[in-house]
Amino acid sequence: MDNNISVEASATTKTSSGGAKRSSFSGKIGFVLAAAGSAVGLGNIWRFPYLAAKYGGGIFLLVYIILSVTFGFSLMIAEIAIGRKTQQSPIGAYRALDKRFGFVGVLASIVPLLILPYYSVIGGWVTKYAFGFVTGEMSNMASSSYFGDYISGVWQPIFWFALFMGATALIVLFGVQKGVEKVSKIMMPVLVVLMVFIIVYTFVTTDNIWDGIVYYIKPDFSKFTYMTFVSALGQLFYSMSLAMGIMITFGSYMKKEISIEKSTHQIEIFDTGIAFLAGLMIIPACIAYDPSQLTKGPGLMFGVLPKVFDNMFGGAFIGAMFFIMVLLAALTSSISLMETVVSTIQDKWKLGRKISCLIVFGTSILLGLLSCLGYSVWSEVLFFGKFAFLDFFDFLTNSVMMPIIALITCILISFFIKPSTIIEEVSLSGKFKQKTLFSVMIKYITPVCLVVVLVFAILEGVGVITV
Repeated sequence: MDNNISVEASATTKTSSGGAKRSSFSGKIGFVLAAAGSAVGLGNIWRFPYLAAKYGGGIFLLVYIILSVTFGFSLMIAEIAIGRKTQQSPIGAYRALDKRFGFVGVLASIVPLLILPYYSVIGGWVTKYAFGFVTGEMSNMASSSYFGDYISGVWQPIFWFALFMGATALIVLFGVQKGVEKVSKIMMPVLVVLMVFIIVYTFVTTDNIWDGIVYYIKPDFSKFTYMTFVSALGQLFYSMSLAMGIMITFGSYMKKEISIEKSTHQIEIFDTGIAFLAGLMIIPACIAYDPSQLTKGPGLMFGVLPKVFDNMFGGAFIGAMFFIMVLLAALTSSISLMETVVSTIQDKWKLGRKISCLIVFGTSILLGLLSCLGYSVWSEVLFFGKFAFLDFFDFLTNSVMMPIIALITCILISFFIKPSTIIEEVSLSGKFKQKTLFSVMIKYITPVCLVVVLVFAILEGVGVITV
């Protein structure tokens, strides 16, 4: 057990660079579980399995793991160190490092503000499905038209979106230790237990499961293409909550004696492990029932899996467990998104947590209505002739803003404050064993990877290339 963990529930504070008292996590486990909770979300549960199935199964998994311990490690180390060094949320943190880069903090703060509303709309969909499976609506939800009919409605999507958003705000309202950390300590272990249970149950009750397991786990190098690399890199970038201010904010709550390097490795293991389990839970079962459905993307979770559960022995129970598990994952990520925005408002305008939470909640409801109704009353509004509101916000943040923010962060560290600044901060809590890997990645390799992701994402988004 970590010796730095406090058994007290009362708030711990520390002095920021501006002299104000700042909340902190009680210890290493609290930080790691909260940060892992941020990284683990809907992207891990449905996006990772869909991409793994589409781009080679085992070879995609292998590439993803390699990138996680190199590309992902370097960016996460940098962001956590920036937050802990400056003791500020993104806007103040970048300005503290170099005033000329203050605009990067503004961009990084806008990203979670834009993501939180549409993410909560999807969270509302998950909440609806979890409630439906628990109350015995599985057969209805398994019909081909159910999901399309649901999102093309008005009041039901708004109700479930507002409920999910309200639950997120309530948890954030309680603060860092009593809210974000406490909930993460409960939700993350429960999430893992539910996933393992579903996997074991599915394997025991499903015929012809072995072919799907082999496809997912065994690398087939003949299936490797440039899109395997690009897609794995993009998925890693999005799933680890990088370039959206979250890790900087959480780093600012981190005590100096806690090892950034060890904590980053643990977050990586948790995030990659959950993604791996999600694929193991979904891909073999889908291959056993209907392999043609694996490329359905967002529809895989809401349109395809209910059919799989409907055809499975005990499917109503296992489906209910699945959507409850997904709901937990969605909540841990929405909590971290909202906490980041709330922290930024508190730091920038010196407002209290309650009023900051109300401001973010109200803004998110208003912005979320665009995404919520983008498939119904505003379905004719399309960006670039293809993006509904939700899809456009997702494209703008994930495919454009986040790679740009990460790229400029690499430039800031490499040529202005120098990698030694980050290395010194990481070394405060012990020897930085992988400082050479960090320096090489952040200065040379990571910027190239980010440019590749940015270029391909934009070309695909505007329709120049089709993948």
